Amino acid sequence: MQFPQSLNRTQLPLFEAFLATTAPALLNEVVETPWQDEPQAFSEMSLRGAAGHCLNLLAPILRELSQNHDARWLSLIAPPSSLTQTWLRDAGLNRERILLLHPRGEQSALELAQEALKLGRSHTVVSWLHPLAQHARQQLEQAARQGQAQSLNISLG
Repeated sequence: MQFPQSLNRTQLPLFEAFLATTAPALLNEVVETPWQDEPQAFSEMSLRGAAGHCLNLLAPILRELSQNHDARWLSLIAPPSSLTQTWLRDAGLNRERILLLHPRGEQSALELAQEALKLGRSHTVVSWLHPLAQHARQQLEQAARQGQAQSLNISLG
């Protein structure tokens, strides 16, 4: 059943009382606590599920990072085997701005990520380290600050 609606009717002021009493306080709070200007040096994301689904969720993030206007690299440290050059191309990533790095010899993926961050030749270093202890997080954050980069760790489960 439909009821005819008059176009001349005004909407009821449902939130008028709320806005009159609460909005000024909220606005003052926002003005008093501005956003941080400096980006976080370390971020972590946890993805659970089938590898293909996880990569599909990750694709837009990596695409955006690969198209960063920073002249430095997007470095991918020890990515899963399903993240191939073909996948990078099919996902629309700028492969000319990406370094795929794997640890060699006795070097761990954590050590490689720290080295890549400290060098400062990458705007973002994405690692796949799991599990990551608090001490390792602090090491990555410190290395990122030293190299003026960002560290993103992805935990696949």
